[in-house]
Amino acid sequence: MIGIKSIASYVPAAGLDNYAQGAKFGKDEEFILGKIGSAFLPRKGDEQETSDLCVEAVNALFAANPALSRDAIDALIVVTQNGDAEGLPHTAAIVQDKLGLPTHVAAFDISLGCSGYVYGIYALKGFMEAAGLKNGLLVTADPYSKIVDPEDRNTVMLFGDAATATWMGEDPVWALGKSAFGTDGSGAPHLKVTDGVFFMNGRQVFNFALLKVPAHLHELLEQSQLAADDIDAFCIHQGSAAIVDAVARRFEDKPEKFVKDMVETGNTVSSSIPLLLEKHALDTTWKRVAISGFGVGLSWGSAILHRP
Repeated sequence: MIGIKSIASYVPAAGLDNYAQGAKFGKDEEFILGKIGSAFLPRKGDEQETSDLCVEAVNALFAANPALSRDAIDALIVVTQNGDAEGLPHTAAIVQDKLGLPTHVAAFDISLGCSGYVYGIYALKGFMEAAGLKNGLLVTADPYSKIVDPEDRNTVMLFGDAATATWMGEDPVWALGKSAFGTDGSGAPHLKVTDGVFFMNGRQVFNFALLKVPAHLHELLEQSQLAADDIDAFCIHQGSAAIVDAVARRFEDKPEKFVKDMVETGNTVSSSIPLLLEKHALDTTWKRVAISGFGVGLSWGSAILHRP
């Protein structure tokens, strides 16, 4: 059974003071923490590329798991929509070379945003099982600092740079249970890049999350023959404090089980869910966790993780 064995991350130490950014746009501390949810936004260095963030996260994973050798890696997936340079070649190939992974490794990118981690773990699980592979790496790195307009008050206070690496293989700490996915491409104009600059219609994205995510989680629980009481925590994409709080209230059953932790990271896109899992789930006695990613596409995916 292929599942999640370990997770590690890289969050740049340098970044932006969100209180200072808020003052620039006339936003006070209550707005910064209550609505945005982030006091600090990590930023990659000017000399760092997306692949460099990936390498930092994977090296942290190797350091935390000395029994895992580079030669044992069979597959590498990088989830990003802001890869190196202009996106060709694929970032996973660059990461493979920088890490010194064997050339027999299967390496490719998945172009997804905030739903990318949920899609990615199931894509890697299926790929590994179909090909008979033993050890896979799912890496998330989507530095929005490359595309956010520093003068856009709707986006510049939201996004932080980070990367995560998830080791997937046999005898997992967390097994992958039932999952559900969805796409509504008619919402593509609400989150897009034009001429290298990111645009977000915040109100439309907020409404999408509020209408789609709670209902999607309820449907997933029903399909899994589970109730909210059976879930120890809900680790959903950390789009903003306002979105997490609103989804938790709309879910109604157990709003207190929704984990919120973005004060020092901001919205890290596809890295937000694995950051939560690394910090809050790996070393706990929790038995079941529900995850849900949602955003650019519009795209969403939810799943139940459980201890074998």
